[in-house]
Amino acid sequence: MDARDLLRLVRTVRTARGVRSLRSALRRRCTDRAGLPRPGAERARVPGAARGADPLPGGGVVHFARSSLRVRVAVGGAVFCGWDGAGPEPSYALAGQGPEADERAVLEPDTDGGWRVVSERVLVVVGRHGTVEVRTPGGVLLRRDLPPRWWEPAGTEAGVQRGGARWAVRSEVPADARFFGLGGRSAGPRLRDGTYRLWNTDPDGAFGPGDDPLYITMPVQLVVADAGTHLVFHDDAWDGRVTLAEGEEGAGSGHDRPGRCEVRMDGGPLRYWVLVGTPARVLHGWSALTGAAAVPPSWALGHHHARWGFGSEQEVRRVVAGYAERGLPLSALHLDIDHYRGHRVFTVDRERFPDLPGLAEELREKGVRLVSIVDPAVKAEPGQWVYDSGAAADAFVRDGRGRRVRGEVWPGESVFPDFTDPRVRKWWGGLYGERLAQGFSGVWHDMNEPVSFAPFGDPSLPLSARHSLEGRGGDHREAHNVYGLSMARAGYEALCELRPAERPFLFSRSGWAGMQRYGGTWSGDVATGWPGLRASLALVLGLGLCGVPYSGPDVGGFSGFPSPELFVRWFQLGAYVPLFRTHSAITAGRREPWEFGAEALKHTAAALRERERLLPYFVTLAHLAQRTGAPYVRPVWWRSPEDRALRDCEDTFLLGDALLVAPVLEQGADRRAVRLPRGLWYDTATGRAYEGPGQVLLDAPLSRIPVLARAGSVIPVRGEDAGSVELEVWAPAPGRTGGGVLVPDAGDGWESPEVVRFTTCLRDGAVVVEQEGAGAVGYPVRVRGGGVR
Repeated sequence: MDARDLLRLVRTVRTARGVRSLRSALRRRCTDRAGLPRPGAERARVPGAARGADPLPGGGVVHFARSSLRVRVAVGGAVFCGWDGAGPEPSYALAGQGPEADERAVLEPDTDGGWRVVSERVLVVVGRHGTVEVRTPGGVLLRRDLPPRWWEPAGTEAGVQRGGARWAVRSEVPADARFFGLGGRSAGPRLRDGTYRLWNTDPDGAFGPGDDPLYITMPVQLVVADAGTHLVFHDDAWDGRVTLAEGEEGAGSGHDRPGRCEVRMDGGPLRYWVLVGTPARVLHGWSALTGAAAVPPSWALGHHHARWGFGSEQEVRRVVAGYAERGLPLSALHLDIDHYRGHRVFTVDRERFPDLPGLAEELREKGVRLVSIVDPAVKAEPGQWVYDSGAAADAFVRDGRGRRVRGEVWPGESVFPDFTDPRVRKWWGGLYGERLAQGFSGVWHDMNEPVSFAPFGDPSLPLSARHSLEGRGGDHREAHNVYGLSMARAGYEALCELRPAERPFLFSRSGWAGMQRYGGTWSGDVATGWPGLRASLALVLGLGLCGVPYSGPDVGGFSGFPSPELFVRWFQLGAYVPLFRTHSAITAGRREPWEFGAEALKHTAAALRERERLLPYFVTLAHLAQRTGAPYVRPVWWRSPEDRALRDCEDTFLLGDALLVAPVLEQGADRRAVRLPRGLWYDTATGRAYEGPGQVLLDAPLSRIPVLARAGSVIPVRGEDAGSVELEVWAPAPGRTGGGVLVPDAGDGWESPEVVRFTTCLRDGAVVVEQEGAGAVGYPVRVRGGGVR
């Protein structure tokens, strides 16, 4: 027990819930002592010398003295490496069966006694002692994995993948490389030197940039260097740690010191994927591998208002009326656990909400949807319908002795569905019919790391708790990180079945690689304060680079009382990220814009109007994310990864290809430096043009943040008539062309509209806009920075 655990213990045992949490934590410790294997003698192992190889489609198997390595290059260039017989399946991350092998990839001997796999897009070189190098087709080194090491129980047959052996692999990358990814990290998005844990965790209260890990961890690294960009994904859901150390050019005697990475896992298969190319190509390949991102319904791209503690139907009506009276757009309102009866999931407090379906219908007529929180914990209460239904279905996680695992959560002593069982997912999904009957249009999953309150130790289930793991069987050490992902799958598939004509709206606090298939996420309980504002941006950028494009923070922070200035700056950031939601704890300050004074209301109203104006652009970005894997919010180096200054820029982002957004992240700032990618950029507030690459100093009064548009870009925006779209065109630079795309809003169904592409150029000093394949534009055009013809 460390000092933080001791503080938690003292704080929690003062309440009845705290006493129950202490009892639950002690019970969990006893369960693990009885149910986990006792540590014993281990044998360390390395692959040994290469002895031969067998060709297979896409590559082959290289045999070593004490191990074997399967290398397969897939169609599209993704590289799979699996040690000790590990294959791509079974996997929670992959969509379907994974990509087919590239029949043109050839396994051939290398000069030093090793082997290499030659393909059109990538070269894989396997050394005679087990090094694995990933190179460009021209031979430029992107990544070098040193021979792996295993620590397995003495007596285990060498070379057989058991799934319980600890393993570690060290890697080297170019000296100039920068690391990104690893899921939702509050410090970043560039990952500094240090160790990052791979264990989804509720940080026990509001978090800031120094807190790690958080709710979503993924063994996904995006590495950007002069030599090229690559993504590596270690497909292993066990607990682990990634240690990163950036390199140094010209270190020592004039030699470069490469960047280093070590991945250590407590068990599971040693298998990984590597994708190489431009950032756009890499994320496209990652989307193809793990599944296309779900497109949220169009209304979910508007502004959401949430609070833990609305308290009653009257309070909900008061807040919605407040938005309407002030002419402020509002798309959705979220109800937290206080609308449940005693915090019991899939119930309603009839005293506070006597007619929830009627309220939902009333709000929907005003253009406001209701969204419900859904927690996984079910109160262990015989006679309560959810518990009885789950008990009859044998749906709850059990320990090694067959007893239902119990923990302490908001409703009290609770049990937990095993979402890694397809049968349980089906049962749980059926419960969402109750939410739809209450009038809810979407759900947000919370507390699904999963959480069981504890004054010390890990606030989750016993590590020895038994899970189905799709029928393979295993314990919580393997199931923990995919618990939230599996819950999201259960909810998403159920909503598709229960309401087949509408795209589901679902976002989840916890998840793992591939979670974008089922929706998005949010920051979780980010602390109110300027550091929390900075962490909000880091999370959105980092998650996007891991393949989760739809996310956003709790605007204003979850925990405290933001000043008017901080709230305005957070609100301005929120207006340009996919999930635009205010939210706060029951003990925190209110988040209605009018609560912060007349000046703050004026500025937040302007940000809301701009978000509404850009909704066609957000709809377009949502569909592009599904089709290409490109996140809505992108780092400024997205199209210029070779620009080292941009790789280190963390306080600015691209919204699609057209807009560059520079949020104000420091108290009292009314100007800020903005680093520009190459090309011509227009300040959207002043119309002044700036040439990149380089850095400019721009005004940032409290009324706005700097937003720049790429010259030549075509941005679909909302027209003056309701539901109409017009094109905002920023004049291209002389001698250059530009363009943009529009994906028309087809409503909230499953129709996949065609992408409409536009080109721009200057002819005789006038801006000319054309639709590809049609000539005529077909939409009203408003040119900024030049004339139109």
